[in-house]
Amino acid sequence: MDKQIAQFEKGEDVVRVALTEFRKRQYIEIRTYYMDDAGEWKPTRKGITLNPDLMKEVHQALGKALEEIDNAEESEIE
Repeated sequence: MDKQIAQFEKGEDVVRVALTEFRKRQYIEIRTYYMDDAGEWKPTRKGITLNPDLMKEVHQALGKALEEIDNAEESEIE
């Protein structure tokens, strides 16, 4: 069961967020894809696949990092 959740452009490549399954366990994958000569999107080695519990921790950490960036940008404006 692979289900694409989102896709973002990154230059000529795209970054996809997807739900995947391996050995009857669900994972969340964030991976860069490139277009091959035949016009098909192919995955690269650039990416990460984590179980949902660990991805929750990453999500919280990313939220904190974004808050830090926002606070730093607000400090520069003042």
